[in-house]
Amino acid sequence: MVSVPESGAAASSANCDSDAPDWQIKLLYDGECPLCLREVNFLKRKDRGRGLVAFEDIAAPGYDPAENGGVDFATAMGRIHAVLPDGTTVKNVEVFRRIYSILGIGWIYAATGWPIIGPLVDRLYDIWADRRLSLTGRPDLATILAQRQQGQGCDVEAGCGSSSTT
Repeated sequence: MVSVPESGAAASSANCDSDAPDWQIKLLYDGECPLCLREVNFLKRKDRGRGLVAFEDIAAPGYDPAENGGVDFATAMGRIHAVLPDGTTVKNVEVFRRIYSILGIGWIYAATGWPIIGPLVDRLYDIWADRRLSLTGRPDLATILAQRQQGQGCDVEAGCGSSSTT
C-alpha cells in the first residue's frame, strides 16, 4: 500500500506501476509543539508543493507507528525521526541534513557533517531534545503519555490507531 502524506501535497497521487511513495522522506513531527510547527511550515514552503517531503503529525489521534517505520509516539516525542521510502528510519540532526538536502537547501546544514562541528551540533540537539517540552511550556513526556492514554483510550506503545484492551 502506498503511504500518502497528510498534507495533501502533490505526492498524494501514487504511481500505479509501483508501491514506492512519491516522497523522498517522511518527517514525523509533533503537531502540538509551536517550534516544530514553525519548522514544518518553513519546510512546506521550501517544498513548494513538489511532494518531496511528507509530513506526519505524531500527535494526531490516528497516528499509526506501523505506517511510520515502527516509530511509536513515545519514541517520536523523544527525538525527531523521519522515514525513508524503503522503511528505514533516521533520527536526530541527520533528519534535518537529509530533508534540507532533498529540498535543495542542504548548504544550511552542511557544516553539521564536518568532523568537529558535527559532533558539537549533535550534542546540542541532544540537549535541546531533552528539554524541548519544558522550553515550549509543555508538561513532561510521562505526563503527556498519561494524558494521551487516558484522553484517547489508546495503547501508547502501539499508537492510538491501534485498539486497546484495557
